[in-house]
Amino acid sequence: MGNYRTKMRRAGCQEVTVNAGKRSRSNPDNEPSHSNINRPKRAEVNFLPNFPQGKDPSSLDQLRQAIVEEVKKAEKNLPLIRKLMETTFPLRRQTIVMSCPPVKELLDLWPALKMESELYAEFQRITNQNLPNTFYAEHDRHLPRLMTLFRQKASKTGKTADALAEILRIHDEQDIHDIHTKRTTVLHALPVYLREDVSGFFRTCTDESDELELDGVEVALFTVISDHDMTSPVHYQPVKISVVIESDAVISLPRFGEAFLVMFGLIYALHLSYPKALTNTLEFTQKILLGLERGKLSPRLQTLKNDLVM
Repeated sequence: MGNYRTKMRRAGCQEVTVNAGKRSRSNPDNEPSHSNINRPKRAEVNFLPNFPQGKDPSSLDQLRQAIVEEVKKAEKNLPLIRKLMETTFPLRRQTIVMSCPPVKELLDLWPALKMESELYAEFQRITNQNLPNTFYAEHDRHLPRLMTLFRQKASKTGKTADALAEILRIHDEQDIHDIHTKRTTVLHALPVYLREDVSGFFRTCTDESDELELDGVEVALFTVISDHDMTSPVHYQPVKISVVIESDAVISLPRFGEAFLVMFGLIYALHLSYPKALTNTLEFTQKILLGLERGKLSPRLQTLKNDLVM
């Protein structure tokens, strides 16, 4: 296997050369060979592709600048942006994986990633998976069973049961029970069911100026509401939902389900780690709903998966 990787490295394969230059007999002062390894972590198919034939970083950076200028326009040429984003994908991945710049700086270089359609296209380039189609299809297929599991748990006693009972009570009081309402309920109840603390991730504010106080926020969804019911765990008619990453409000959307999906897509596109307190919920999304690396489940997720197919 080492001989094979040596040949791949000499051939210029980026996924192998990215980890070259580690400690060896000729370079004893370099970092250890097993530290800071850049490799796919969540079933990324196109983790670090090579540059297109005849292209180099300089020529691709010119295309990147063309994307920046096109995104600034009031009437954007979406097919052109899609084509340029496809061509510059290797340069973008190299910047993200090897340089690891701050998210704000990265999104200034690639502002098209703030567009929902381009973010989903980027996710498909990385995983060969259509994020919204697959997620909503699987989520809606499991939705009735998930609601049943939540109600069964809420009928018992304990902190988790009380939190689920409150979410379901608010859900049952709604006049409209369309698919968006049900998705919002499930996405709020799922981390509670998995015994995760979402207080740092699902946040609420009544004044948009409050969103500016984002110091220290790594990943969160900020729900902006028009009323002052800050104690409610779920809001079905928010002003907007803002996706916040590294203390920066990246994008705002009208529905909670869409904001959750964009947050998940950004974590993949920007090669970020899952927030520790929300790992089970995000791994459920990745492995059970999207089927990415589905064979490796924690005991808690394996139990939930078994309950879903009963």
